[in-house]
Amino acid sequence: MQLKWLEDFVALADTRSFSRAAELRHVTHPAFGRRIKALEDWAGTPLLERGSSPVQLTAAGHSLLEHAQQTTRTLAHARDALQGAAGRQQCTVTLATGRTLARTLVADWLRQLQPLLTSAQGEIVVRTRSLSETQLMLEQAEADFMLTYHHPLLAVRLNGRQYSHRTLAQDRLVPLTRCDALGEPTHHWHPAQPGAPLPWLAYASNLALGRLLGDHLANHPQAPPLRRVVDCDSADALLEYTLQGLGVAWLPWSLAGAACRAGQLCVLGSDALSVDFEVRLYRAKRPLSPLAEAIWQATQPGR
Repeated sequence: MQLKWLEDFVALADTRSFSRAAELRHVTHPAFGRRIKALEDWAGTPLLERGSSPVQLTAAGHSLLEHAQQTTRTLAHARDALQGAAGRQQCTVTLATGRTLARTLVADWLRQLQPLLTSAQGEIVVRTRSLSETQLMLEQAEADFMLTYHHPLLAVRLNGRQYSHRTLAQDRLVPLTRCDALGEPTHHWHPAQPGAPLPWLAYASNLALGRLLGDHLANHPQAPPLRRVVDCDSADALLEYTLQGLGVAWLPWSLAGAACRAGQLCVLGSDALSVDFEVRLYRAKRPLSPLAEAIWQATQPGR
């Protein structure tokens, strides 16, 4: 058993895609597949449903996933504690964010900060959690920064006298469905002819995007009739499901824009069904480590 096998398995369970998981783990697709097979050999039972797309876990896979997540979290905390004891905390900055932002905006942000991190011989620890958990990490000083979505319907209750923020990007949730061979949407809807409810690929309610979209649709006079067919806590997985033609999903343009430009996904309905929001970086106003302060100064709003 190797720890990286468990980390690989968690990444695969999150993305439901071998190719995306291999990319996140910085290994080739064949090498990633061999590592997952080695984990199954160690477990002595199949962990994945063969032939399913997107990837589905067996009952044994779901059971192992809980243990793998707990093990990797426990070891990560232990590693952080050891690094702190060794005096490395001054060279380490922790960012708490959601999985979708870690997949999109954080990558651009890290590229922007690369010269600074190289010169300071520092590193950024990225921890993905729910909105409430990232806020708690910031308030308990377990994270130097919190990167999250902002919208009036998403209440991030932080005392303005103790915390400050910068808006790093603008994004939007766009209703999308797969395009057919003629470039037309697989699923159709028009306000004048509502028709049957559309199959809806929904976010789990504990996600910030799920709360934002739920409030938006509940208060939108032109919201289409929807029938929830999937409830998922991964925007990456919902993108894959939409590409498979399983239904309609409201996806961040930063995540799905490339598929739209490639003619794989079509926008459903008018712009009025989309939801504009900001991406904000939060920090405590108290002094942070020299590296964290340098990162804050180097971070350019609106990028």
